[in-house]
Amino acid sequence: MTSQCVGRLELADDIIIQGHRIEVGRLKLSVYTVTGAQDDLELSSDDSSASFLNQRWSLFFSRTGIQPEELWVRGEGRSLLEARLFPVLFPRGGAVGLDGGVGWLLGGVGCLRRWREAWRLSLKEVMSLTCQEAELQWREELLFLAGRRRVTDALRSRTDVCLLPCFRAAVLGGQQGALLETLDSIAAGSGKQGAESGAELGVASRCLSCIADVLVCMAGGRGGLRSGPAANEAWSSAYFLLEEGDLRGGVKALATQRADWLSRPDLLVRAARHYEGAGQVLLRQAVMSSQRFISIGRGEVPPLEEWQEVECPARLDLAGGWSDTPPVAFEHGGSVTNVSVKVDGRHPIGARARRIRKPRLLLVSHTGGRGGVSTETVCDVLDDLRDHCQPHAPGALLKAVCVCSGLVSLSSQHALGDQLMQRWGGGVELHSWSVLPTGSGLGTSSILAGALLAAVYRCTGQTYDTDSLIHAVLYLEQILTTGGGWQDQVGGLVGGVKVGRSRASLPLQVEVERLTPPDDFLVSLELHLLLVYTGKTRLARNLLQDVVRSWYSRLPTMVQNVQQLVANSEECVRACSEGSLSSLGGCLDRSWQQKKLMAPGCEPASVRTMMEALRPLVLGQSLAGAGGGGFLYLLTREPRQREAVLQVLNNTPGLGDFSVHSVELDMDGITVLPTS
Repeated sequence: MTSQCVGRLELADDIIIQGHRIEVGRLKLSVYTVTGAQDDLELSSDDSSASFLNQRWSLFFSRTGIQPEELWVRGEGRSLLEARLFPVLFPRGGAVGLDGGVGWLLGGVGCLRRWREAWRLSLKEVMSLTCQEAELQWREELLFLAGRRRVTDALRSRTDVCLLPCFRAAVLGGQQGALLETLDSIAAGSGKQGAESGAELGVASRCLSCIADVLVCMAGGRGGLRSGPAANEAWSSAYFLLEEGDLRGGVKALATQRADWLSRPDLLVRAARHYEGAGQVLLRQAVMSSQRFISIGRGEVPPLEEWQEVECPARLDLAGGWSDTPPVAFEHGGSVTNVSVKVDGRHPIGARARRIRKPRLLLVSHTGGRGGVSTETVCDVLDDLRDHCQPHAPGALLKAVCVCSGLVSLSSQHALGDQLMQRWGGGVELHSWSVLPTGSGLGTSSILAGALLAAVYRCTGQTYDTDSLIHAVLYLEQILTTGGGWQDQVGGLVGGVKVGRSRASLPLQVEVERLTPPDDFLVSLELHLLLVYTGKTRLARNLLQDVVRSWYSRLPTMVQNVQQLVANSEECVRACSEGSLSSLGGCLDRSWQQKKLMAPGCEPASVRTMMEALRPLVLGQSLAGAGGGGFLYLLTREPRQREAVLQVLNNTPGLGDFSVHSVELDMDGITVLPTS
């Protein structure tokens, strides 16, 4: 790239071209030298094995017409090191570049006359005249240039290289500006191709996370917590462009806004938060590529007022949890083995829907089961649904279901009531319930989303299959902005023991394989499984964000752990298929250790005490879901150990309010109840 001349030469990989910065008095020049990898600098040209450019000296003299006396003064050594080969300066033409200098020695343009006219130096003289300051400066520039090239290659080729050392070095060397421009270019350039499938959105999303890493490095450990709000109005126009699919424009707008946030550590950290928020926008769009795997048909619409009701089991993630989480699920590939279960003999999750005469949406959410406390949300106009993407808004999940199921269209010019009457001949009443506590770790919210979608589809005469429901929930959770992976809905919508897998590619597709363990293993598994509610509500705030950040940074421990998560899931498949409870117990224990590496701090002290106390009784144990609280599940050494577990826990101080629950395997998954 430095010289068109060199670019035209047929260079072998054993030719070495070097640039040197030299200083002679006040004269500062760059001089270029060329040697062969096999050349011996000290060997006399008279020696039969001496070479230049990996050829005998005699061949070089014959090819170029250069005479030996033009290279060496009589009485001096006649080695390559002392040969005055390399043109430096023309008396009237100034400094010699690559073209007329070493380019000619390699067979490029130039001539013998011009070579003879030039002031020439030997490699030994070049080294003695080296300007150390300029040489060190160039090497530093080269170091940072190589670092930016390494960053570019790693991101575009989607490799698992940790780039944080490059970022820190660039910031320490004052090269953060060039690095940020490089990351901007990669992110914006990712939209050139493959955007329809979302393939390049994954690269762009990681780039924006990398920019956040650089900004935090620039803050130097000051400026507050990296996790926090990212809703400053100044960044909204950039977010809007990204939401609208204008990747290049959005990245440019982010960079323009960033320039105003570089002056103080606190501003740098806040800018990093907004870059992570922008990355989440792109990540959502990448995951939404799974929408192509949703296939909804038309069937017979049931009568007005007829309830369509479904129930679902909970799920226990046996191994591989976290590998289903985007972007891990489509950048590395995921594998999760889990099992559907009834808790205390019943399906803990359910939903029902019916068409009603009044053209409105009546959304009812029950806590503590179907007969528990209910929260009612009424939507009479489209604006009542606008906050469906805010997870903490009243009825947000049910509103998101109404939007994602196609029940209504927020972009339509028609009023809500008109849409409902035209499409469905009336409004819709939608109920949801769960007997599980919030933060149970049993996949409640995703399974509930699947149940709600199924109920809405059925009451409006739409047909679906389980694969479509799985991908619809994945899509819905992106709309709802809660993120999350695919294993929960796989666990609750598909019955029995199964493994879900996603490949390292976009669009994100989930493939489910139902396992067929020996019948006696299933009976034994049911007798050896127990659930213990720890009394701790799982606090997942920032947990997902921290995991995604660590993955995007490709921390070596994170990359290795993800590989082991997937391997453990496949080992769990073998354990279940072979009917080995002891092997399954080992998988559960490994899974818990891996979860703790994914999300440090997910093991509360009281839970650690509980697990240590129960260790003699179990083959394996793990907190369900991401950890932090919720349910602990045990694979006991002996069958029917409820009373023994209760006795141990009652005799262990400092545990708080716990409870022990029975587990029954569910082989059916989502179940449609008789109409009423």
